[in-house]
Amino acid sequence: MGDLLRLATAGSVDDGKSTLVGRLLYDTKSVLADQLEAVNRVSEARGLEGPDLALLTDGLRAEREQGITIDVAYRYFSTPKRSFILADTPGHVQYTRNMVTGASTAELAVVLVDARNGVVEQTRRHATVAALLGVPHVALAVNKMDLVAFDESVFDSIAKEFDEYARGLGINDVIAVPLSALDGDNVVDRSNRMTWYDGPTLLEYLEAVPVLVDPGHEPLRFPVQYVIRPQSVEHPDYRGYAGHVASGVAKVGDQVLVQPAGRTTTITGIDTFDGPLDEALPGRSITLLLADDLDISRGDLISAASEPAELTQELKATVCWLAEQTVPVRGRVLVKSGTRTVRAIVQSFDQLLEIDSLAIDAHSDPFALNEIGTITLRLAEPLPIDDYRTHRHSGAFLMIDEADGTTLAAGMVLALEELPTPR
Repeated sequence: MGDLLRLATAGSVDDGKSTLVGRLLYDTKSVLADQLEAVNRVSEARGLEGPDLALLTDGLRAEREQGITIDVAYRYFSTPKRSFILADTPGHVQYTRNMVTGASTAELAVVLVDARNGVVEQTRRHATVAALLGVPHVALAVNKMDLVAFDESVFDSIAKEFDEYARGLGINDVIAVPLSALDGDNVVDRSNRMTWYDGPTLLEYLEAVPVLVDPGHEPLRFPVQYVIRPQSVEHPDYRGYAGHVASGVAKVGDQVLVQPAGRTTTITGIDTFDGPLDEALPGRSITLLLADDLDISRGDLISAASEPAELTQELKATVCWLAEQTVPVRGRVLVKSGTRTVRAIVQSFDQLLEIDSLAIDAHSDPFALNEIGTITLRLAEPLPIDDYRTHRHSGAFLMIDEADGTTLAAGMVLALEELPTPR
């Protein structure tokens, strides 16, 4: 089995995204027999000639009855070349927050458009969110080509408009694929009805897109989840720090800095369930052993001593507001970064991003659901955090309601001005 690709799908209402995801699952034989039997049964009851593959993803009874998709679901499938984790996000404008959730860890976004409608406001919104979240690859799936008679000029016009917009946002790897998810054209198998298209099918692109980044180019970030102190005769002095490597490489012998305390020490061992390692790559769950007996607890960040995270008590960042509830200036919130949670006060709302024009306007009112803008927070204690553009995993945070635990916003240590205006 090859490497792992995390991808997110996004599209406007009725673009056929559920059908596309269902087609990917169906044609890669990632559907269980009982699931397929249930889909066939419901499709037959509706008088359809073949299986309605959208039913593979629209799993909630209520949404089936209403004909809409309202949740975010994670789908797992694989081919001999690669494994995939797909975040299937809904198309309605009020659920932009779900796109933020799905795309926050994605290396690729598949943005759907209906060939009859072309690029619409929601298409631009999804491209903007992908750019803000630093998603490096975007595939534009121009769906329902069968409803425009497989017209090459229609496809070319849509692809050109989206490419210009995406590149203006700083997304440099953009590909467009003409397809019909209903019939399977160019999803997994190549279409014989669009012979003018000589690019890859959608699955061929998903299998080939490069996702491996040299972890040696990133500094170590290791959020401590818990401290292990086994009480045993064999290891009376054992003290390890468990968690998973967020970025960089943990190596025995490397100097590290414990933040926010600022104490320097050396990695003397790396323990795992399968035995000790000399080094651990990103995503690996490990227990670090350190040379010095330091006061380290859950929420601390173990960073490369040569390139630690920035320690700050004033946080200026771009946020996507995810909640119905608002927070006033001077309102109290929690800020969670990695495994560390600190109290904070909203010092100011500073700017708002207009999705259509990408204009950045001065803004002092509390943000509403789905709005994207910049905010200034005053933290009760120092927080180690990175610039999102250079360190995606450790440059993000969540804002949480102190009273009821509701997630209010997803934040990135990133200035809106770093998002260029489309040409």
